[in-house]
Amino acid sequence: MSVASAKAPSAVTAASNRFVAEHLAAATALGDSLVDLVFDPDAFVAAISEGFKTIADPLAVDGMRSVTPGLGPVLGVRLPLMDAAQKGFRRGTRKTPTSLLVDAMDRLLRQEPREIRWFGMWNLARLLPTDPERTWQVLRRAAREADDWISVDTLAHPYGEGILRDAHRWSELEQLVYSKSRWERRLVGSTIATIPHVRGVAGGRDRPAIDRGLALVGQLIGDDEPDVQKALSWALRTLADLDVAATTSFLEAETRTARLTGDGHRAWVVRDSVSKLPAETATRLKADLDGIRRRPGAPATSRAAAAVAQFAAAGTIGSAPNAANLLEE
Repeated sequence: MSVASAKAPSAVTAASNRFVAEHLAAATALGDSLVDLVFDPDAFVAAISEGFKTIADPLAVDGMRSVTPGLGPVLGVRLPLMDAAQKGFRRGTRKTPTSLLVDAMDRLLRQEPREIRWFGMWNLARLLPTDPERTWQVLRRAAREADDWISVDTLAHPYGEGILRDAHRWSELEQLVYSKSRWERRLVGSTIATIPHVRGVAGGRDRPAIDRGLALVGQLIGDDEPDVQKALSWALRTLADLDVAATTSFLEAETRTARLTGDGHRAWVVRDSVSKLPAETATRLKADLDGIRRRPGAPATSRAAAAVAQFAAAGTIGSAPNAANLLEE
């Protein structure tokens, strides 16, 4: 096989590229056409719904579901086309009153097709500076209703920006470690991983953010849900880039705990996090965890799960740090 043929895109990729190229102008026009419709929420929702259907690729649906099992209704709008529509809309609404945009995004987040919800999520961070309280309420509701990892990780950026703009919101993230929803617990890890990459707001790479991030991961490590575990390892890899010494110390302590207790949940997170550590340290920690694996049906061992169990056993779950989420079905 020649070098040229080895680098040639697959038939699927080539077809995807052609579809995007053929629909890029329509996606850009859609974004532009939405600008004047924010004054009429019903027309706005109808226009984006119909517009996304015209630029959707039915062949993309299976691919989206393959990487996101359990994903809700999707149209098959490819990311570059969503991005093109978003850029046109964002450019045209720079001077639009924030109150109108918050209302419009709130309506989008109530729609079933996930691409329409994601479009709304993409716009929330830009609204935080001028209408933080209403925007944060929309974000909180979106977090409660999220039911797939793409939605959660999309929310992580505006969540992170909201926290950096108002440090009091760290407490709300701290409450989510007790949530019954694995998606809200995943949001904790995803937000920690995303905060250092938030642009235009200071503090994401500072000592307080690192310390609070490690503390939150410390509450959740041992969680029995793979979706949460993946977000925690992502957060730890990000934190290792900021402070390798502190993250190494954290992972060494968790390795000792996992080894002493045979905790496969904890061991998985450590193993998936060590790629950002010095090679010698990573090799040593993985060796220490040799043979410790996740066991199907093994209960969560996290500090947060233990706290929830204690409240439940004592019959005082209503006084737990986040009683509303603990009781939520």
